[in-house]
Amino acid sequence: MTDHVARIQAEWARERPDVDTAPQGVIGRLHRLAAHLTEELCVVYRRHGLSEGEFDVLAALRRAGKPFERAPGELAAFTMVTTGGMTKRIDRLQRAGLVTRRRSGTDGRGRVVALTAAGRELIDRAFTEHMRNERRLLAALTAEEAAQLEALLTAWLDRVAPGG
Repeated sequence: MTDHVARIQAEWARERPDVDTAPQGVIGRLHRLAAHLTEELCVVYRRHGLSEGEFDVLAALRRAGKPFERAPGELAAFTMVTTGGMTKRIDRLQRAGLVTRRRSGTDGRGRVVALTAAGRELIDRAFTEHMRNERRLLAALTAEEAAQLEALLTAWLDRVAPGG
């Protein structure tokens, strides 16, 4: 069976036989799979009226535990977004009544973003469906294959981006 990546590799092998395209077999398939998975995950986020980034912010706040709040800079670090991008996300979530902003109790200049009751209810529903969706997507693999893949990806990520 020849997939899209194999066809690209064959074309390059024909046009540039002097270049080893073996890495494309892994990277190309991983890239295509990531794009497909992202789209499948975004279906759930959209069903709850959220973008991928908004889901990430609400999830980071929910994972913080009571009182479900974090500083904007902390949220940016957890979601790997610039502080400017984070401000836009927080603005949208605040307008929707899902988060609030207030001054930090420990730093008079700092701000804190917190989940509202509506935000917590929404992220709890969305996260439950998100986990069902991820389980569905992983069902294409056996439990052993999923464990092997997780171990390989963990090792690779640690070597390329330690702590990532």
